[in-house]
Amino acid sequence: MDRREVAAVIAYVGRIDPRLIRTDEGEARSQLDMWHELLGDVPMTTGQGWDVLDVVRKRVVASPYPILPADVAREWNAHYRDRLGRHTDPTPMADPDDPQAWRAELVATRDAVVTGRVAPSPHRGVTTGEPHPGLKKMLKAVGTYVPDAVRAELAPFRPARAAREAAIAAGGPDIFSVPCERCRAPQGEPCRERSGGGVRNRNTKPRIEPHPIRVEDALAAQAQALPA
Repeated sequence: MDRREVAAVIAYVGRIDPRLIRTDEGEARSQLDMWHELLGDVPMTTGQGWDVLDVVRKRVVASPYPILPADVAREWNAHYRDRLGRHTDPTPMADPDDPQAWRAELVATRDAVVTGRVAPSPHRGVTTGEPHPGLKKMLKAVGTYVPDAVRAELAPFRPARAAREAAIAAGGPDIFSVPCERCRAPQGEPCRERSGGGVRNRNTKPRIEPHPIRVEDALAAQAQALPA
């Protein structure tokens, strides 16, 4: 705000709270200087929910003490941080090899968000719940998440998963689709076995081959899933 806008704010405050009225010319000038010093960077209004007069009115109603310019400045800083907190910087159109132009575009975008000329660009949050109905079709069109060549190279490093995928490819059941009653491995995890002797040894390691009872349970689940 410039000095004229700040003077208008002070005049408005004086109308709703006469304690802020200064009749002495020197005191009025000092008051204007102080308010302008703290509110010179604060806009009068923006297009996205900021209005100094509204902030002043709410502050006067909420507090029994005379309003200070610092109160308004703090409200603006909170508004500023809230809008930037809900904003994700879009990729600038400037040449990335020109860091000055890149930075200038980012600063200009943030300034436009803060001053209400544009709305914040929100993050794309991870949602919960069931996947989109068309997701499987989209994934099928794109291809597998791990290409077959990469999957083959990874097979020696994850033998349990490789055995599972080989069984599914051969038409067998998905062993990991059921928990293991023998080792208590949860659904989706390979079976485990103790890595040392002794009843008290709790160290375990993944098994390449699943326990027979888990294979039987997976076969039974596969049979139940088949149409009658």
